[in-house]
Formats: sequence, C-alpha cells, structure tokens
Amino acid sequence: MKKIWTVAALLLATTGLASAEGQLQLYNWGNYTSPELLAKFEAETGIKVTVTDYDSNDVALAKVEAGGHGFDLVVPSASYVPIWVEKGLISELDLSKLPNHANIAPEWMNVDWDAGRKFTIPWQWGSVGMAVNTKVYGGDINTSAVFLDVPPELVGKINVVPEMSDIMSLATMYVGGEPCSEDPEVMKKVRDVLLAAKPNWLSMDYGATEKMSNNDWAASVNWNGSSMRIRLANPDVAFGYPREGYPLFMDSVALLADAQNVEEAYKFMDFIMLPENAGMISTFARYANGISGSEAYMPEDMKTAPEVVVPEEFAAAGRFSPACTGKGQEYQTAIWTELQK
Repeated sequence: MKKIWTVAALLLATTGLASAEGQLQLYNWGNYTSPELLAKFEAETGIKVTVTDYDSNDVALAKVEAGGHGFDLVVPSASYVPIWVEKGLISELDLSKLPNHANIAPEWMNVDWDAGRKFTIPWQWGSVGMAVNTKVYGGDINTSAVFLDVPPELVGKINVVPEMSDIMSLATMYVGGEPCSEDPEVMKKVRDVLLAAKPNWLSMDYGATEKMSNNDWAASVNWNGSSMRIRLANPDVAFGYPREGYPLFMDSVALLADAQNVEEAYKFMDFIMLPENAGMISTFARYANGISGSEAYMPEDMKTAPEVVVPEEFAAAGRFSPACTGKGQEYQTAIWTELQK
C-alpha cells in the first residue's frame, strides 16, 4: 500500500513533534486516509495531522507495543481490538468529549469486539475477496480456489496479501472449518492447501490498487474498496465473493494509552463522526464507514457498486472472524511462519 504522509518515529522522538500543540499523529493503514479530509480538519481546527502508514495489523501492534512511537491514534481491525484492550495499549474513551458519538449507526454500536463502543469509533468496513482480471481468467471468481487451487491461466500471475488473519480465515473456511479452529485435522488441511498453493503465486505483497490497475498482476486476494478503485481504473477487473466463506472487517479508530496530543485526538475523532466527513473518508477509499447519514455524501457509483453491495447469493458467506486465542492462535502462527519461508 502507498504512503500518503509519513514521518519517522525517530524524528518524532527527537524533535518534540509528538507533543506539539496543534499537532496530531495518526497511525493508519496505507492509502486509506483522505487528504481532503485532513485539509478540511486543519482548516477548521488549526490542527496539523501527520499520517504514518502500516500494512498489517501485526506490524501496527508490534510497533506500538515496542514503545517510543509518538502516535496518538491507531486504526486496528475488529479482531485485533480485544488484543489492544487486553494489553492496555488503548484508552477507554471519554464520551463526554465525543458529542457526535450518537451518529454511529446502531448496527455498529454494540459490536462483539467493543460493546457500546467504549474504546473505538468506526473508520471503514468491508470484505475480503478475489480481484481478478476477467480478460486473463474467465472462470468462476466467487471462490477461494482462485488462490488455493490456482487455475492454469493465473499460475505465476496472482498475488496474495500478507495479512495473516484474512488469509488464514479464507483457507480455513475453504477446507470446511471455522476461523480460529482448534481442530488439528482441520488445521492440517489448511496448512497443506496453503503450502501446495504457494508455488503458484507470484507474490505476497500489498499494493493491489496500483499493480492490478496497471496489469502487473492478473489477480489478487484483496479488499473490496481497493478492488472498486482498481475497477474504476481498469474495467476488466471484477471482485469475487468466495462462496466457501470470506471475512468481513471493520477498522476502527482508537486513542493510544500513551498519546501525547489527547485533546487534538478527541477533536479528530468527533470530526470524523459527522456524516459529511465520514462520507469523505469513504469517497476516497471506497469502503462503507458505519456513520448514519454518511451515504448522502458518498459518490453515486458506490450505491450500486458490486464491490460495495454484496450480491444476495453470497451475503450469508461473509462473517467477522474472532480474535484467535489458545491453540487456534498457535496453529495459525505456526502455519503462517512456515508459509513465509
């Protein structure tokens, strides 16, 4: 994924920018933050937001846990929020400083990973599926077989995003198991199918938005919003929903426990819960956001886009994966480590 604005942690630590009045440090996924939103926020508040990007939940967690990062806000995915809470890395929110908290859509308020939204507020949500250039491959794209039993047309031309929870969930559901399975027989099947498939992949990389738009890759496991952006640049690309099961995700904004610019952080969080501002976030990255009324501020093409409006026949196959613990986490980590070799 591309960086928008970045700043080295060392610079933050040595220049005092992290605690400077009128500054805010946002640690977010790459290519995910609207520059127009940041410009509007700065114009209205005088607060300058610097965005440092990451490309996986594990990278973000490790960076913050190591300390000395200088960030104020982070945007973890749903299954990782309980981990951040358990480790004491994010603070419970003072809702008196967030009057726009009431704008969170009811279905996104009492979520399993943060009941009552005490620690996080919505950023964006979507699904994980298959982005495929239909000029290269004209077969069924609504299956994880696209990357787990690679069709001959896609051998050596397909990318797999290196996001462990997404790939492990797709593979587990493909072999008939449930995400975070602790069944050793199920997880042996997951291991075998992934290791057998890997030689047919071109890469394990982020950046599908650019590389599929440019025809550098013919297919990729990818997220729906990125896939819509690809299709707008390259109409040959379509997004498939694996019928065997696919993960849903929601990324949410959290206040770091060691944040220096706390008041600025609250102002930003409240700002992005206004429908027109949440709409700006979605307009840029092409994902839904979880704020009531924001749809009115989104582009018309998002209201009918196949990457945003899930076809009815595949809707039931999408599910939020839990945060894996115990044996389930051990199995996943061991398989993922072997897959990286």
